Amino acid sequence: DSERGYGKLKVKLEPDALEHLVNVANGDARSLLNALELAVETTPPNTAGIIQVTLAVAEESIQQRAVLYDFEGDAHFDTISAFIKSLRGSDPDAALYWLAKMVYAGEDPRFIFRRMLILASEDVGLADPNAVVIINACAEAFDRVGMPEGRYHLAQAALYLATASKSNSVMGFFDALAAIEREREAEVPTHLKDANRDKKGFGHGAGYLYPHAYRDHWVAQQYLPASLQGQVFYQPSQQGFEGEIAASVARRREAQLAAAVEGVGVAPTEVLTYGTTDRSTERWLQRTLSQVGQQLGMVRDRIFTLTQLQRHHIVLDLNAHSGLLTWEAVRQVGEGGVYACVYTTADAFAPACRRHIALKEQAAALPELMRPVVFKATLDELPNVLATSSPNVRFDRIVGRNVLVNEPDKVATAQLFAKLLPKKAILVLAETVPRHTQRLYRWLDEKQLDADLYSRLVTAEEAIYQQESDPMVNWDSEDLKAAFESAGLVVEVFQEVHQTQLHVTPALLERWFDTSKTTRASYATHLSQNLSRKELRTIQELFNRHLLNKTLPWSTTIAFVQAHF
Repeated sequence: DSERGYGKLKVKLEPDALEHLVNVANGDARSLLNALELAVETTPPNTAGIIQVTLAVAEESIQQRAVLYDFEGDAHFDTISAFIKSLRGSDPDAALYWLAKMVYAGEDPRFIFRRMLILASEDVGLADPNAVVIINACAEAFDRVGMPEGRYHLAQAALYLATASKSNSVMGFFDALAAIEREREAEVPTHLKDANRDKKGFGHGAGYLYPHAYRDHWVAQQYLPASLQGQVFYQPSQQGFEGEIAASVARRREAQLAAAVEGVGVAPTEVLTYGTTDRSTERWLQRTLSQVGQQLGMVRDRIFTLTQLQRHHIVLDLNAHSGLLTWEAVRQVGEGGVYACVYTTADAFAPACRRHIALKEQAAALPELMRPVVFKATLDELPNVLATSSPNVRFDRIVGRNVLVNEPDKVATAQLFAKLLPKKAILVLAETVPRHTQRLYRWLDEKQLDADLYSRLVTAEEAIYQQESDPMVNWDSEDLKAAFESAGLVVEVFQEVHQTQLHVTPALLERWFDTSKTTRASYATHLSQNLSRKELRTIQELFNRHLLNKTLPWSTTIAFVQAHF
């Protein structure tokens, strides 16, 4: 424009000067025009009368030096890499430096924000769930404000990320993707299927437990396909907010793992049969519908309330095969204060070895100073094993769950525990009392049988729990108290009744009424001592007709023993 501009002047703007002005102005036309005006007004013409605007002139006019920065080459990618690594490494000074270099060189701020948004989820994640919200808000503010004031939002976002707690636990998603590639045909569990679309009556949605109907709005329930039971994808860190939720995530997983390893209760059906119980689908269904994971979590919490643990205590877990008590003790005690005995018996040596190996592998994932000392032994071997491996260790607390339930001589076992218990130490056990377990006849309506047969069924089933020769049922809470008192201990026993649910499946009924020879007599074998074969068939038919595929209440009695000198 020759009238209002510099149309009458001979001005030559060199390409590198123009590129620098455009990059630095970053879309701010006012800034660009002011710089051009200043460059023309302050640069004298050369001998040919031409005002030469070089890169040096452009730098002076816009008050920003050009930085060696090839937007398509290594400098571009190296600088953003240094910036991201500084944020990830929580170095706010380095983060500001590399951010300044990129802004100074004219890097697109939206590109920088995009990379920071990725980092907010990839490297901060649940350690600070607000990070992605803050960075997104800064990016939106920048879009409204523009440059040069938008640099405040760039700096704020960078400083927030550099100083935020870090966690890359979201990478578990890619482990899940890898599992999908391996398990392409894994089917949705029936209880998770959409019941509204079950037009053919396949039972979709049957057995689903609504979490909000339970304590803490959570219930132990299998959500993964059966082939992926126990698979862990999410590994919460101990940082920031995630550190606060990590313990609850771990505790729920441990309760579900214990449920998978130990089954339901003692299990509740152990008293009735020792038939084939290793069917994964059957065990999964019972674990899901009995909320046993939730029950075990409650038992664990009750045990540790009674133990009154302190950080300096040394703890012995007498029956650590599922890790339910071991990992809670590690959380509460800390460095090197937990000893975990994988309790073995002669008829369960191989499973104990597998659990021992599994527990040691889990312990290996912990920092060395926090790892529990894991070993295996029978109760009889326990004193010698401890004397050999840890001769100078004195336990402040000894805990266990269902350590005594199958021991034939509970008085001798109580005396053994007393020898391991120093003065001022506390022993806390949780023992399921099979004598007071659920009676199956209570599920039947008396009117469904003639009065005489029902009466003899009651007598026959009650006889199961009155056998003086059976170490599983020949005791109750008072017997435990007497056993520990005979060892010279001061004892309190707290008996609690827990209500769960049991799903009566065809396989479960089959085991109850299996009269073939097994390690332990079945329900039907016990009843046959008082009932004829014809009467047994009548009762079995009644069970099939009125109980099959129903979810019924199951009562379990647990005795909590607290003992000390």
